[in-house]
Amino acid sequence: MRTSEKPSSRAPANADRPVPAGTLSGPASRKLPVSPRERKPALAALAVLLILGGALATTLLVLRSGDRVSAIQIVQQVGTGQPIAQTAMREVQIADTGIGYVPYAERARVAENFARVTLLPGTLLTREMVLSSSEELGPGKAQVGLALKPGQLPATLRPGDRVQVVHVPGRGGDSESAAGRILAQSALVHGVGSSGRNGSGGQITIIVDATISPTVVTYAARGEIALAELPGAR
Repeated sequence: MRTSEKPSSRAPANADRPVPAGTLSGPASRKLPVSPRERKPALAALAVLLILGGALATTLLVLRSGDRVSAIQIVQQVGTGQPIAQTAMREVQIADTGIGYVPYAERARVAENFARVTLLPGTLLTREMVLSSSEELGPGKAQVGLALKPGQLPATLRPGDRVQVVHVPGRGGDSESAAGRILAQSALVHGVGSSGRNGSGGQITIIVDATISPTVVTYAARGEIALAELPGAR
């Protein structure tokens, strides 16, 4: 008697086994675990300090730029060795940069001194530009006043300019030669009268060596003196 085969009803061992909750299966279960992001408190603190430092520096610069001081500005040209008149000065407010500008409150004292160099309009006066005494007016120098005619002086002369003092022989003079002779190679113009500022003649005061001042005065009395400007010479 042949025994008939019956289909087996046995299921695989793991077929109906329940999967615990939270358990991954398949490809997702093969991913590497991700570590939590590390925090760096030291870097964060450094960034905060840098921000605060930048803000503080900006604030100091703004406050510094607001510091103003009163200084002297030159409004009229003052030649080398010339006294600095109060009319040649005005008050300006400038930022305090640490440079030794002369305060405007000292203008009266400055007016008792002399310019070490030629001071042009717009110059902010510093102590290095001022002399307590003028070498041009020291011992061995003489001030000579000249009454010149039109054509005997340039039209652009100002105090502080340098000129050659030239003897120009007259027609009836006893000069050895008709050519001009230089009496002073570089004399300082100390003052220019209002009538002498346009080249039409007038009063001019120059400073020369005391040794030649008698000669200059003598020729000037004869009308035999002319001035030649030396541009750029100070």
